[in-house]
Amino acid sequence: MTPQCRRSLATLAAAAALLLSACASLDTPPPPPPPAPTAWQAPLPPGGQAPVAAWWTLLDDPVLPGLVQAAEAASPSLASARARLVQAAAARTAAAALLGPAAQATVSALRGRDDASAPVAAVVSAGVQASWEIDLFGGRRAAADAARGRERAAAADLAAARTAVRADTAGSLIALRACEAQAQQAGRDAASRAETARLTGLTANAGLRAPADAALARAAAAQARSALLQQRAACDQLVKALVALTALDEPGLRQRLAAASARVPAAPPLAPAALPAELLHQRPDLVAAAERLQAAAAARREADAARWPQLTLTGSLTRSHADVRGVSISGNSFSIGPLTLTVPLFDGGALDAALLGAEAGLDEARAQLAGALRQGVREVEEALVALDATAARRADAEAAARDFEAALQATEARQRGGLASLFELEDARRSALAAQSALIELDRERATAWVSLARALGGGWTTEARQP
Repeated sequence: MTPQCRRSLATLAAAAALLLSACASLDTPPPPPPPAPTAWQAPLPPGGQAPVAAWWTLLDDPVLPGLVQAAEAASPSLASARARLVQAAAARTAAAALLGPAAQATVSALRGRDDASAPVAAVVSAGVQASWEIDLFGGRRAAADAARGRERAAAADLAAARTAVRADTAGSLIALRACEAQAQQAGRDAASRAETARLTGLTANAGLRAPADAALARAAAAQARSALLQQRAACDQLVKALVALTALDEPGLRQRLAAASARVPAAPPLAPAALPAELLHQRPDLVAAAERLQAAAAARREADAARWPQLTLTGSLTRSHADVRGVSISGNSFSIGPLTLTVPLFDGGALDAALLGAEAGLDEARAQLAGALRQGVREVEEALVALDATAARRADAEAAARDFEAALQATEARQRGGLASLFELEDARRSALAAQSALIELDRERATAWVSLARALGGGWTTEARQP
C-alpha cells in the first residue's frame, strides 16, 4: 500500500470517527419531568371517586348537560384550539415528509430551429428528478420529533379548552341557581314585610299604633322590594352570561332554566389520585406542557445538527423524443448524483445563536412545566380545602337558619299579641334572612368548589385525546 493510500485511509477513518462522535453527542436523552409533592396536604373526602369523562352529569341539574353541549358548539376558544391542532398536524406531516426523498416530474416540448439554415426540429421530453438529504446527524428526525410533540401538545390544549368550557358553564349555572334561590328568599321577605306594613298601617289608622311604627313598617317593606329588584337584576345578568356562553336564544334558555329553578345542585364527593405526580397524566394542560418540553428538546437537537455537514444525493431519469426532417430519435438518459457534502464554514455565528436560542427555549419549557405542575397541585389543594370547610360548616349553617326562623316566627306571634315591638320583629327578620342567605351561599360555594376540583383533576380526561 502506497503512503498516499495510507494517508487517505487515515483521513477517512478520522472523518468516520468524527461523524460517529457527533452523532453520539446529538443523541441526548429527553429531559425528566419536574419533581412533585409526595402526598396531598389537604384533607381528602371520604369515599370519593375520580372524575368521570362526563363529570358534569353528576351534578343533579337536568339543564346542565344541554347547556354544556351548546357551550362546546359555540365556544370560540374551542374553535381556535381545533384550528391550532389542524395546523400542528399539517406541520408534523411536512416535517415527516422531509425524512425521505422528494421527487418531481417534468414535461417539456420544443419546436424550432437555431438558425435560418437549420431544419425545424421538435423535441419532447419527460422525466423525473429526485433529491434526498441524508439525515446524517438526525436534524430532520429531530425536527419531525419536535413537530410531533407540538401536535400532541395542541391535542392536549384542545382537551384543556374543552374542560374549561364545561367548568365555566357549570359554574355559571351554579351561580344562577344560587341567585334564583336568593331571589326567592328575598321575595318571601318582601311579601312578609309588605303584609306587616299593611297590618301596621291599619292599626295605626285605628289609633292602636303610633304613626312612627307605620312609617317604619313601610320603610322596611320598601327596602325589601328594592333588595328583591336588585337580586332579580343580578339573576338576569347571569342569564345574559349564559346566553353569551351557549349562543342559545334567551326565551328558549329561560324556558329550559325553569326546570330546576332556585335549587343549587349538589354532587357526590371526588377524590384525587394517590400521588400529586399523577396529575401529569390526568390534566391535559400539564400533558401539553410536558409535550412542549419534549418538543423543545427535539428542537435543541435540530439546532445542534444544523452545525454539522449535510449530505445530499440527487438523480434524474428522462425520456426524450426528437423529430428532425421526418427522422425520429428516442432515448433515455439518467444520472445518479451529484453526491454533495455541504460543510458550514462561516456564518457570522448564526448557527451558534440558533443553538443558544433553542437551549433557552428548552429551559423555558422546563420552567413552564414545573410552574404548571405547582399550579395544578395548588388548585387541587385549594378545592379540597374549600370542600372540607363547607362540609364542616354545613351543620352549623343549617342550625342557625332553623333557629333564626323559629325565633322569627315566635317574634311575629309576640308582635301580633302586642308583646314585641316592630323593631324586635325587624331585627328577627333580618337575622333569619341573613341565615338563609348564608346557607344558600354555602351551597353555592360548595358546588363551585366541586366544579373546581373536577377541573383541577383533569375533568376525567383520558389519554385517547393524545394524537398521534
